[in-house]
Order: sequence, then C-alpha cells, then structure tokens
Amino acid sequence: RIGITISDDGCGIPYEAQPRIFEPFFTTKPVGGGTGQGLAISHTIVVDKLGGQLSFESTPGVGTTFTIQLPFSE
Repeated sequence: RIGITISDDGCGIPYEAQPRIFEPFFTTKPVGGGTGQGLAISHTIVVDKLGGQLSFESTPGVGTTFTIQLPFSE
C-alpha cells in the first residue's frame, strides 16, 4: 500500500459530527454554505473505486489528520 497523510492544526471536527463525516449530504456548515458531498465523494473514490482506505483522526481545538491508503503492486 501507498499512504498519504494530510494534517492541519485547525479547529478539528466536533466529536458528535465525526461518525457522520463520510455520509452524503452531511455538513456542519450553515444552510447554503456547503453541499456535504466532498468527503462522501472522496470516500467513494478511494474505498469503492480504488479499493483503498480513507480514515481520519481529529481532536476538537487541536486539528485533524486524514490518511489515504491505496493498494500498490509492482
């Protein structure tokens, strides 16, 4: 597998939202501020289409780290 890790030191994802972030149409933004499609589409591409894994760790007030793992063969 090949791994890609992306981290930030932003506000993090609230604990109550974390179980839902890959659900289509789920957003924490105000109405009109987001479609809730970005992470759902990313999850579909990485997991369903490419057979990889997409995961995250987040602590509110500290930041978030997303990890993408893709299969690799020589």
